[in-house]
Amino acid sequence: MSVSSTARRPLLLAMAGLLSGCAVPIDPAESGLRLPALFRSRPEPVPTAMRWPDPRWWEGFGSPQLDRLMRAAMADNLDIAAAVAQLRQADAQVRISGAALLPTVDGDLSLDRSRGTSRNAGTAGTAGNSFGASLSAGYEVDFWGRNRAALDSARSSATAARYAIGVTALSIQSAIATTLFAVLGAQEQLEIQRGNLEVATRNLGILRQRLAVGTTTGLDVAQQETVVAQQRAGIPPLQLNAEQNGFALGTLTGVAPEEIDIAAVRLDRLLVPEIAPGLPAEVLARRPDVQLAEANLQAGNADVAAARAALFPTISLTASGGLQSVALETLLRPGSTFYSLASGLTAPIFNGGALRAQVELYTARQAALLANYRKAILSALQDTESSLSALQRNSELVVLQRARADAAQRAYTIAEAQLQAGTVDLLTVLNTQTTLFSARTALAQAQTARLQAAAALFTALGGGWTGAPSPIPPADGGRASPPR
Repeated sequence: MSVSSTARRPLLLAMAGLLSGCAVPIDPAESGLRLPALFRSRPEPVPTAMRWPDPRWWEGFGSPQLDRLMRAAMADNLDIAAAVAQLRQADAQVRISGAALLPTVDGDLSLDRSRGTSRNAGTAGTAGNSFGASLSAGYEVDFWGRNRAALDSARSSATAARYAIGVTALSIQSAIATTLFAVLGAQEQLEIQRGNLEVATRNLGILRQRLAVGTTTGLDVAQQETVVAQQRAGIPPLQLNAEQNGFALGTLTGVAPEEIDIAAVRLDRLLVPEIAPGLPAEVLARRPDVQLAEANLQAGNADVAAARAALFPTISLTASGGLQSVALETLLRPGSTFYSLASGLTAPIFNGGALRAQVELYTARQAALLANYRKAILSALQDTESSLSALQRNSELVVLQRARADAAQRAYTIAEAQLQAGTVDLLTVLNTQTTLFSARTALAQAQTARLQAAAALFTALGGGWTGAPSPIPPADGGRASPPR
């Protein structure tokens, strides 16, 4: 009795529902953490809508050198190249895992010639030919969802690989900005140090002239010589700092160190872009490292489901058929056809506890991934809060240090004029001189720290990351759930 296609359709849907209901469920990737409503170090007033940084956020600093380094790094950085290659591997693994859900078909063509021995001496043995062509197909019924869970795991790993590119890119961008500002800061401090040395040397010349006419003592000259030596000794460490950070920029941009040449630029000529932090939940939904940890957790959940499904029997269907004949001219005749159909059920009986141990292995790995996911969320919140606080405090510090440097410059100008007039003692000059040198250096350090804090805040907010990458479409046309 045959069954019509109209009658078969409800039957197939019912079977699909049964198979879906028997599949081991995959837990959703949820952290279980409660997010704060606002950042503690938020600006006032709180923005009603997040203005995400531009993908080329570094252009807001107004530094052509930074723009050039960023372009070079995004094109030639080796860490990014490795991350892209890992994504290609993950995509290939998705296709490999997805193939398990489809039938396998193999074809075979054969040509055999055989010759036997003869029982009669001097008589040739019998010889014969055999020709054949066959097709075989096999299919494993994914009754418990093991292969589907493996595919979901591979798909989540591919999504994680996409986010890993974003993590790497943001890390490289942050490193380039921070390192370049360190180079410019060291160059400015080096210029200040040379200016300090010039001032100290000029005062030493005045004291030596006075010593020659007997209006000062050898002790005063020796004290100023100490100041000169101290300022001269401060130059090599600053040169080393600038050179080493410059070499690091070479590695970040994928070129040899000798190809990097950073021109000195006054720090006060660089801009500090205005940055709006938005809300914590928005930041977490944007940061690729948080999304990476979530995708890894989702892959771990799918691995647990696949390991549990492996404890149940597997059902396989096989079919083969073809043509076979001892003569090539009769190969296509009806009598040369053959076929076979088979089904099988394989159940694990004894494997030394390997399958259950595998479930425990992936369950423990899932727990570790959950902890990493929660840590990524907390670290992202800490990173953003710390960057907001650092930018705010360093901005305040720049204002205070600039006022300090201006006051120290005025005091030293007065002291130097009185020294030349002979109306002030050397100790007063030395004190104002030391105060000026310290104030100049502190201002340069505060300006460098403010620029680096601004760059860190950009990356803490997810930078210009727009690649909330779409996962590979599921085979059943479903949609991936949003991050939790």
